[in-house]
Amino acid sequence: MEKELEMLRRYCAYQERCHQEVKYKSLELGLRGDAVEEAIAELIADNFLNEERYAKAFAGGKFRIKQWGRNKIKAELKQKQVSDYCIRKGLAEIDGDDYYATLLRLTEKKWQSLNRETALKRRYKTVQHLLQRGFESSLINDALEEIANNDA
Repeated sequence: MEKELEMLRRYCAYQERCHQEVKYKSLELGLRGDAVEEAIAELIADNFLNEERYAKAFAGGKFRIKQWGRNKIKAELKQKQVSDYCIRKGLAEIDGDDYYATLLRLTEKKWQSLNRETALKRRYKTVQHLLQRGFESSLINDALEEIANNDA
């Protein structure tokens, strides 16, 4: 058990992990049942594992690096079984002004790439692209209005 715990400590020290990832890694290392729960409890006690810290790092990273919207980040964290409280804390890390500026930049880029399309098709494809990225439809419409006004 001590050897596996040391390996889990290294696993958590390398980068932030959520409980689900650590649970899977524990099973890979051959821990079962109560041993998995004990290992996770010890990692939490030693501050190697902190789901709130993980959610903040995940949300910030996915937004800054991959430019994902809040909906996609939230869905991804839910899939990793992160608590709603931690998800809210993670999403709070994203600055509203940066978020909108990124959305505008992505909208502008997609809009320009579709300049051969009809106006309706152009709008539809831009909206679909941004929804897939996880941005909220109300913000997408605001960004499109802003760009359409600048275009005219």
